[in-house]
Amino acid sequence: MLSLPTTATAPFCPSEVAGTVAVPSSGPFWKKILRFVGPGLLISVGYMDPGNWATSIQAGSQFGYQLLFVVLLSSLAAIVLQCLSMRLGIATGKDLAVHSRERYSPAAGKCMWFFAEISIIACDLAEVLGCALAFKLLLGVSLPVGVLLTAFDTLLVLGLKGKGFRQIEAIILGLVLTIAACLFVELIFLKPDWQAVAAGMVPSLSALASREPLYLAIGILGATVMPHNLYLHSSIVQTRVVADDDRSRRQAIQLSRLDTIVSLLLALLVNAAILVLAASAFNATGNTSVIEIDQAYHLLDPITGSAVAGILFGLALLASGQSSTFTGTIAGQVIMEGFLNLKIPCWQRRLLTRGLALAPALAGVLTWGEHSVGRLLVLSQVVLSLQLPFAMYPLIRLTSRRDVMGAFANSRLTASISWLLFGVISAANIWLVLQVFGVG
Repeated sequence: MLSLPTTATAPFCPSEVAGTVAVPSSGPFWKKILRFVGPGLLISVGYMDPGNWATSIQAGSQFGYQLLFVVLLSSLAAIVLQCLSMRLGIATGKDLAVHSRERYSPAAGKCMWFFAEISIIACDLAEVLGCALAFKLLLGVSLPVGVLLTAFDTLLVLGLKGKGFRQIEAIILGLVLTIAACLFVELIFLKPDWQAVAAGMVPSLSALASREPLYLAIGILGATVMPHNLYLHSSIVQTRVVADDDRSRRQAIQLSRLDTIVSLLLALLVNAAILVLAASAFNATGNTSVIEIDQAYHLLDPITGSAVAGILFGLALLASGQSSTFTGTIAGQVIMEGFLNLKIPCWQRRLLTRGLALAPALAGVLTWGEHSVGRLLVLSQVVLSLQLPFAMYPLIRLTSRRDVMGAFANSRLTASISWLLFGVISAANIWLVLQVFGVG
């Protein structure tokens, strides 16, 4: 008889996996770095989820390579913020959610918890829609059936109960490599204009001069810098065993920084590849109205001249959605345990998050039809962007405090860059709200 877990268990519960990955205190550098590789990879999957696909495909189709620089700058901003998050977790031994609960009033803490949960649900909505669409494209089922099929990923969470955290990292590595390989083959079929790609990497204010590209740019930002990833990263870096002295913590921060930068540069390449794919396949051939992922899937075969292209596209999309399932579950536990000091079985957390995402996904698909997925995905990423300042402020504030971070507090340069990012992202969100409500 199947008995469901009644307590939070490894590998999805942060407190159950803290300090479980041993790191050699001596030996060659490459052995140490291999033990630290992993948390950055888990973070990176949030930067290549189905929401990124929707914003990048629409941006590439409508504006060609013009918004590539937004993907680049958003990824660089993500690297800065994730390095802050990682450093907070290693330097203090506590994640961002725990710090927020301990250092802010109960009312402020509950408010931050609410916004963090909204960001997880918005991200999970993107995963539901992306996986449902992949099921439709690969299996031929209807989109509502595909949405319902995504509820069964809870079985994956149950199947991994009690496993080590390194096994989760290995699964994520496999899924990320699947996404990258599929997109790489697609680009070989399409033969992009690499000179135009390089030109698109150069920042241009004129490219954001009208409402539509700016809306998409904010969507790309929301799809790239995930609010809940800032909570997640500060927790999962604590899976590594680090001695309680400044020298060991400094080395752990250096190795984790390398893991973070390399992983997020890989995510940058994936995101850029999706936009380049859309620009070269659609914009360059006059198909500037491709705003739905399923449109992209059906148009790829005749454009590339290969039936394999569409299948690879669907497989990459499915891998993208499934990889985010694992990190979404862990992030949910981090936020619930950190803000509320509450632990529940991981399968219950997965069902709760997925249930809250299924309702709007089904409602949107049934109300607006099966070709509404692209618009719903872009909207979910804009919602994520709106939540971002509520996670950024405490992160930057805490990592700048010497009484919290000790010798690892932000330098003036790091603090200045971080607050500049906070100001730019907040200003973009205020502009977006004004546009949505028709003000100005």
